[in-house]
Amino acid sequence: MPATSPRTIAAILDATAAGERLSAEDAIRLLESRELAAIGRAAHAVTQRLHPESFRTYNIDRNINYTNICTAVCDFCAFYRSPKHAEGYVLDRDVLLAKIEETVAIGGDQILLQGGLHPTLPLEWYEDLLRDIKGRFPEVNVHGFSPPEIHHLTKVSKRPLREVLERLARAGLGSLPGGGGEILVDRVRTAMTRGKVLTDDWLEVHRQWHRLGGKSTATMMFGHIETLAERIEHLDRLRRLQDETGGFTAFICWSFQPDNTEMDDIPPAGSFEYLKTQAVARLYLDNIPNIQSSWVTQGREIGQLALLFGANDMGSLMIEENVVSAAGTVHHLTLDEMRSAISELGWIPRRRNVFYELFEEEPPVGLPPVSRPAIDLPVVTAVP
Repeated sequence: MPATSPRTIAAILDATAAGERLSAEDAIRLLESRELAAIGRAAHAVTQRLHPESFRTYNIDRNINYTNICTAVCDFCAFYRSPKHAEGYVLDRDVLLAKIEETVAIGGDQILLQGGLHPTLPLEWYEDLLRDIKGRFPEVNVHGFSPPEIHHLTKVSKRPLREVLERLARAGLGSLPGGGGEILVDRVRTAMTRGKVLTDDWLEVHRQWHRLGGKSTATMMFGHIETLAERIEHLDRLRRLQDETGGFTAFICWSFQPDNTEMDDIPPAGSFEYLKTQAVARLYLDNIPNIQSSWVTQGREIGQLALLFGANDMGSLMIEENVVSAAGTVHHLTLDEMRSAISELGWIPRRRNVFYELFEEEPPVGLPPVSRPAIDLPVVTAVP
């Protein structure tokens, strides 16, 4: 019998938009194609089916990097400093708490708390930090400590993963970010990073957190040394874990920002590739309810357009961001601009928390952006 011809792009999209689970083979074909508009329409149809409501969401938080000292060597990172580097810091506790106070004052309800893999900070330091935060700001959710940090803490403390997660949760950790995912394929990870968690252990952190009843987000940084097939393998690992646990609330992807990194010879992926990758992710990740736009890396216009290519959420106002900006990409939005990016497309902007619960009242408009730390970052080289 003659071999069966592969389905056309149109047939793949029609079947997926109608609810058929997208195969890895067909997803690769979508990424290989140049039919951006068609892929975007299908992704938007899926989003409309999952989110028929009249609104699209955003949140207000602050990215606080408590340290830039890191034992891992990541060629793609412009933010980290080696343990003995003169520019290494650990944020003074009072400064960190003041940043949270600023965030609360302008309507923020969450902090994204992440840092490098510090070689000597013990687990107890992280527990004390969380207790201090929740003691002063019980209403603020701590979306903190990426899987590489959690895995690193198991090595520093010599304690099992589940115990580390339980202790952090008791101290006040509210949810886990998906940082450090990059591409969940060990060939890629070992080629561009040393001393950092590999794929199975990254996924295991989320698995154990979900088994404890916790929620987390999933991410992907693409457009560097991965193949298109490896991009889909990343999505497949996330989809399989979500089938198992159901603990991911959202997926966020962004393109690699090469400036000021050891990989600055790689040309940045453009907005065409970003929109196509996000749209395919929406089609493939049929079990993750929310897709966030990445305006922080793409800018307002493409971030807005992402709402028509599979995203149902504009992401965070991001009062402070340091990691992406260290790679030379700096985009700012005011609250008015964030809300208008949604309303210009015909939706009502609604503020939500990390669990996608809506706030009854919107914050006042006219708040200025705080795109740079309002408090000078102290350099603390002596570790407590």
